[in-house]
Amino acid sequence: MKNLINDVIVENRPILTRLANNFTTDQNEKEELVQETFIRSLKSIEKFINHPKIVSWLYVIMKNIYLNKYRRLNLYRTAEKELTYTGENRNSRNSAESRFVMGDIEKSMNSLSDENYEIISMYLEGFKYYEIAENLGIKEGTIKTRIHTIRRILRKKLSVYTHN
Repeated sequence: MKNLINDVIVENRPILTRLANNFTTDQNEKEELVQETFIRSLKSIEKFINHPKIVSWLYVIMKNIYLNKYRRLNLYRTAEKELTYTGENRNSRNSAESRFVMGDIEKSMNSLSDENYEIISMYLEGFKYYEIAENLGIKEGTIKTRIHTIRRILRKKLSVYTHN
């Protein structure tokens, strides 16, 4: 089985490298995308060995990896812009207040169980419910319920900051 998987990787690597051109021109990023595609595919690759649509399946995995990375990057950039914008327009009193708020958020997040912390972190990074479920080996419905519960817990802990 190990040899079959290795053959699939060797055979399809050049094709995936060409397909990675659809997403990026950076050679290192292309290589990383191809490697991540094969890593993610290892969970189910035995179902697709000798399957005529293996390249299509690998392409979908690659596209999803790229889109998730792009979403996380956009989320990071948006947060960075917001922090830069608010940082430039605040006086020292408000900066101190921001540090207290961030400290409270951090404290609230750290009070979560390790598993719940990982779930909400992945959710905030832009992962979809099914991706979190696959990654953690938990049913998607359970992930949705946990995220709802975690958000309610955090909202309650940080209720002092809500403007009602």
